[in-house]
Amino acid sequence: MSEITYIRGDATVPSVKGVKVIAHVCNDIGGWGKGFVLAVSRRWPEPEKAYRAWHRDRAGNDFGLGAVQFIQVEPYVWVANMVGQRGIRTGSKGVPVRYEAIDAALERLAAKATELGASVHMPRIGCGLAGGKWSRVEPLITDRLARRGISVTVYDHE
Repeated sequence: MSEITYIRGDATVPSVKGVKVIAHVCNDIGGWGKGFVLAVSRRWPEPEKAYRAWHRDRAGNDFGLGAVQFIQVEPYVWVANMVGQRGIRTGSKGVPVRYEAIDAALERLAAKATELGASVHMPRIGCGLAGGKWSRVEPLITDRLARRGISVTVYDHE
């Protein structure tokens, strides 16, 4: 079993050797333009392009809550676009985060990380614009990733 490591820094610049997957939460309406995705887009154009195409062609693919899209952006770096929030605004149905969707996405992430022999790097997923509580997300990461021996680093932006 691995522990979750917490550090200050930028999750788009993991300073470890080996294959890395940078994971983050996306919404289910095709919106990309606020929060952590801005840091992703500053480094690589491919994840945004892939996400927008995935959403646009959703009638013929698996796009939806709990789905994950993996994009290789460098020889040893992948980005995981995980659909874990319904819409983008807090409203009558509460905050956009969907914990069950994040849980399902983390299960898919675990399989990919295991296949690649990769470590996983992320901000506090689901807790920014999605409005989630880390006390609900952290146990999901522990169960799906850390308990399987997958190294996870969570980045708190400076």
